[in-house]
Amino acid sequence: MPVRPKLNHGVAPPRPGRPQRRLRIATALALALFAVIGGRLVVLQFTDARAYAAGGLEQRLRTEVIPAPRGAIVDRNGNLLAYSVETRYIYADPTQVEDIEATADALAPVLGQIGIPRSELIPKLSPHTNKNGKPVLFEYLARSVPIEFGDEVTALNLAGVWAAREERRKVPGNDLAASVIGFTDSDLIGRTGMELKYNDILKGEDGKRVFESGRGKLDREIPGSLHSAIPARPGQSLKLTIDQFLQFKVQNILAERLRAVKASIGAAVVTDVKTGEVLAQASYPGFNAAKPPPDPQLWMDTTTGMLVDPGSTHKAIVMGAALNEGKVTPSTTVIVGPKIVKGDQEFVDSHPMKTDTAMTLAGIMAYSSNVGTILVADHLGADKLYEYQRRFGLGEPTGEGLPGEAPGIVRAPKDWSGTSHGSIPIGNGVSTTPLQMAAVYAAIANNGTWIQPHLVKGTIGTDGRFAASPPPTTRQVLDPTHAAELRQLLEAPVVVNGGTGTQAAIAAYRVAGKTGTSSRVVDGKYVDDRHVASFIGMAPADAPRFVVAVYAYGPDITGASMAPAFSQMMADTLIKYQVPPTDAPAPTFKVFP
Repeated sequence: MPVRPKLNHGVAPPRPGRPQRRLRIATALALALFAVIGGRLVVLQFTDARAYAAGGLEQRLRTEVIPAPRGAIVDRNGNLLAYSVETRYIYADPTQVEDIEATADALAPVLGQIGIPRSELIPKLSPHTNKNGKPVLFEYLARSVPIEFGDEVTALNLAGVWAAREERRKVPGNDLAASVIGFTDSDLIGRTGMELKYNDILKGEDGKRVFESGRGKLDREIPGSLHSAIPARPGQSLKLTIDQFLQFKVQNILAERLRAVKASIGAAVVTDVKTGEVLAQASYPGFNAAKPPPDPQLWMDTTTGMLVDPGSTHKAIVMGAALNEGKVTPSTTVIVGPKIVKGDQEFVDSHPMKTDTAMTLAGIMAYSSNVGTILVADHLGADKLYEYQRRFGLGEPTGEGLPGEAPGIVRAPKDWSGTSHGSIPIGNGVSTTPLQMAAVYAAIANNGTWIQPHLVKGTIGTDGRFAASPPPTTRQVLDPTHAAELRQLLEAPVVVNGGTGTQAAIAAYRVAGKTGTSSRVVDGKYVDDRHVASFIGMAPADAPRFVVAVYAYGPDITGASMAPAFSQMMADTLIKYQVPPTDAPAPTFKVFP
């Protein structure tokens, strides 16, 4: 008997499914999802694309500095004194070095040839941080590497290691005019001398290249990815007034003489009296500008940086001022004695005279009489003496061109003591540099016109064109007639029998000049057991072309000991510039009327 199903009375049976409606809902949801995704893609494509691209490009861009070639320094004849040669530097980004040990192994055979062992490479290639705790991204592995070594490193294609162009400074003369030329640091920035003073002219302006590169071992420039390039602007070259040949001679003569008298410090300078050009400027002891010593004291240019009392070379200023002011004439006689008292100090002579001895101005200069000079200074007056000291350029830098030139010290009469009226006329209690006093004598030689001594003739552009330096400052200090009278008086120390400068004589030439013996202030006080010896002179005396000043600092020396060095330096200068011998003989002088 068939079984009938039970009926659920009162409950509606389930409705049959609606597949079309479900399909429509699912389709709508899918379309909405696709719309959101599509919208975001549109935003990415058209709105954020540039930002994302820029972010990726920024990570790929690299900037490479193109170092500007540094200008050379040449002498007056174009001889190279300092110049740059192209080299390479090797560097690493430790964060990109993939295998430190393997990289060091690969570099060691190349860099070992220039003295860099593998052990020095490991810490530089290893990731490390700077003092701020940030990863170091640049580390020098080697500087001033020969180009071929740089090419070898590049060929290794090491991740995080590169070679780039730089320059190294060469100084072929080593110690030749080292204190004048100066030197640069490893980044070719001037540290001393002309390299420092004219750094902005010499260095030029670096260029740069911006390009895309890969990462890791592919961290090299992507071909065709150059974005921009600014070429480097080479520096200009500097042409000095220095004569390389004469500089060599003067340095050697100075060194030989100072060793002979056991002096520890010295200076010498040769100037052209008509132009103010410095032909040679030597310091002792010297140093090798190609490998400068670490002690800055050894870099000093003594000609412009050593302050000393001028001593008896200062007497030319006293005589010149007195002649120019009409206080004396070349025929004036002065009544001297064995001593003179100023303040609480006695001043005496190395050639003491009896009381009431009549002495000519030529005799006062020949025997370097302190007593006679002080009496002439009394007649001139302290205010006038100070005026002429300043007119001759004492108390301020000459502006020759070297950095750090000392101004010297000249005191106004209101600051003098009673003793100053005796010490200052004879060159004590006055601080000057050798160059300042050389400029004084050059003014006397140049008919009384002071010309600013200078070291730079001009600059040479990258196109080879020469641009002369501005003309030097000039001023009239003495009337030409009185300058000529003073020059003749300055011949007396050289030609008078027993004069202090007889060893300065040069065969066939007339010489005018003056010895000086004085002191030097060290650490604020005079040193008793050491002296400054000097000789400053000009030749030919009847028509001067050059002035030479020679200084030494040492024990038991006098100005006369520098006269032979002057004679040698001046003779070499006259011969080098083919100055004809003097026709007229030197005048005959009377010491006592």
